[in-house]
Amino acid sequence: MQYHKKVLQNGLRVITVPMASFESATVLVMVGAGSRYETRQNSGISHFLEHMAFKGTEKRPSALDISTLIDGIGGEFNAFTGKETTGYYIKSSAGQFELCLDVISDMLQHSKLDQKEIDKEKGVILEEINLYEDMPVRKIGDIYEKLLYGDTPMGWDIAGEKDVIRSLKREDFVDYMGSLYSAGNIVLVVAGGVQTNQVEEAAEKYFGKMQQFDTKSYTKVVEKQEKAQLLLKQKDTEQMHIAIGFRTVSIDSPDRFALSVLSSILGGGMSSRLFHEVREKRGLAYYVRTTSDHFVDAGSLVTTSGLDPKRVEEGVKVIVQEYRKFADGKAGITSSEFKKAKEYLKGHFVLELEDSRSVAGFYSSQELLEKEVLNPDQLLEKIDKVTVEEVEEVAKKYFKNKGLNMAGIGNFASGQNFKELLTLS
Repeated sequence: MQYHKKVLQNGLRVITVPMASFESATVLVMVGAGSRYETRQNSGISHFLEHMAFKGTEKRPSALDISTLIDGIGGEFNAFTGKETTGYYIKSSAGQFELCLDVISDMLQHSKLDQKEIDKEKGVILEEINLYEDMPVRKIGDIYEKLLYGDTPMGWDIAGEKDVIRSLKREDFVDYMGSLYSAGNIVLVVAGGVQTNQVEEAAEKYFGKMQQFDTKSYTKVVEKQEKAQLLLKQKDTEQMHIAIGFRTVSIDSPDRFALSVLSSILGGGMSSRLFHEVREKRGLAYYVRTTSDHFVDAGSLVTTSGLDPKRVEEGVKVIVQEYRKFADGKAGITSSEFKKAKEYLKGHFVLELEDSRSVAGFYSSQELLEKEVLNPDQLLEKIDKVTVEEVEEVAKKYFKNKGLNMAGIGNFASGQNFKELLTLS
């Protein structure tokens, strides 16, 4: 799989990924705009704007006009918001890719942002926030990032605060778009059964007149942690959901690939160490998984699990003990375990690439956030090159008390003393 890149005169980057065997195509526009660019006065607006993009344009005045058009070609459309990016995509048969370009460019350049629609959508956003509050398996990630990054945009919920959502006006959305939605801050990816020259010609037609301007910057993460930290959210739940991990590195660090293999060894599947120790051996949880996550200036390796409330301290102890083995250089990684961890990572990545939507996301996020854009075979090669010694080295480097953090959601009123368990010594 290879990609082709063209930069329009206005700075907008166009990436085409021809996939000859595909009858479908995904048109994805990703903007370097996410919740870390927000303030207390507009917290949640990145995500809210994602909703409003589908609510009508000058050419297609209503949400029904847009949805009817996409449904009429058998397509699917959606959007997503993160800390650092916002994406809008339409997936359809490959022959309809130009229509998809037309619709998304129209949404980004000519959204009506009608105040009546904004006011109606506030109710939808508020209920989405309520939904996440009732999903601790998802919410635990927000609590963990709040612990890591505190009262900064990186530590705030992407969905925003309810009082702020209720107060937003049309001019807030216009100002926000005017600070970040520059052509030079946008990547357009078309992946699937398409021809590069046709995509580039259509991209110029629909996006070539977008305005380019200087965009606002974000506040960089400042990490000054000196000891293990704990943050618990009290809530009546049937399980206690926890996240335990360490601060690591940014997305461009050469340690990223060794950390990914380490996370796979710890909690990358049903045969991983923590899955075996926490679930299979002791029956403490239904799910337990470890991931290595990275932003442009920070990162974390974290294990999440939903535990039996009566045995949650045992679960925390088991997870920390496994971390301690790696911190002390006593993990004893076997050759078969190491090979399996790599194949797990590579196999899941290859499976994702069977979807043009995932392929588009793979290239767009690299283009926006990373210094180097890799093709899939290059990424797989980097995973292959990781050695056992490198995995052991990054574990010793980052598995330290001063970078250890634990977040939890559940009924913690019974006085569990987790602080005593949060130590590698």
